[in-house]
Amino acid sequence: MATLSEDIRRRAGELGFTHCGFAAADALEAERDLLEQWLARGYHAGMAWMQRDTVRRCDVREVLPGARSVVALAMNYHHPQQHGTDEHVGRISRYAWGDDYHRLIDERLRLLEEQIVRLAPDARTRRYVDTGPVLEKAWAVRAGIGWLGKNGNVLTRDYGSWVFLAVIITDLELEIDTPIADYCGSCTACIEACPTEAIVRPGVVDANRCLSYITIEHRGEFTEEQRSLDFQAWLYGCDTCQDVCPWNSFAQPSPEAGFAPRPENIAPRLDEAARIGDEEFRARFAGSAVKRCKPEGFRRNARTLLAARESNES
Repeated sequence: MATLSEDIRRRAGELGFTHCGFAAADALEAERDLLEQWLARGYHAGMAWMQRDTVRRCDVREVLPGARSVVALAMNYHHPQQHGTDEHVGRISRYAWGDDYHRLIDERLRLLEEQIVRLAPDARTRRYVDTGPVLEKAWAVRAGIGWLGKNGNVLTRDYGSWVFLAVIITDLELEIDTPIADYCGSCTACIEACPTEAIVRPGVVDANRCLSYITIEHRGEFTEEQRSLDFQAWLYGCDTCQDVCPWNSFAQPSPEAGFAPRPENIAPRLDEAARIGDEEFRARFAGSAVKRCKPEGFRRNARTLLAARESNES
């Protein structure tokens, strides 16, 4: 007869999750120390919310009193299409090629929560997919889904880092999985390839220099220092450290139709992006993660890429 943990893992797989692991809902003491060091160095840049209540962020029992276990989950989002190489187009990070992962995964999490409660009617649960004070990467590592790579992403042995992470916190006592080894070895491909030298040491990324932060989270115009960075045609996000990772050679196409690239997101023209109107932006990126940067940020990014191209041509 299957255990409760085995039933949850099976049902997670039926809902499209490629990985499901379990960890005890203990406080993340070591991770809290690292987070506080990262914050003290200002590596969070303009993400002020990261500074709020680090104790709660590192102890899920503050989020769900009485929590005993964390169900850590991952879902493959990779699609093999290649970015456009024409000098007139920009690049959008693969995770944002299709529909917004928050919506798709949150719905699957809700369904999994319902199934957990059917299996254990008195269970209490709370779900998160990059939407609350939870360190999903730390839980994925603790639950044996993967290890923290030198680029700060969780790496899995079967899908590389092309996975979205999510968690369900519960007061159920589940069978705990064992963390796996770190298989990065002596490889430093991601550190060497980062176009802005944002990976300051293995596993530590300075958001002030990271193109994903700069093109998505940064508000307002770029500083002179930011404009001087090598954007490598990245219009939204950046996949460079993932593209060069040897473990991502194991990538497999995601079966999720919602993650399939929207044709207009693979090679967006920079001149069109630079002048896109607010309403056109909202219509084009409805239900897409790209809306995170807002229309003014999207236009700013495109203008910066166009200016860099003109400077290189002169």
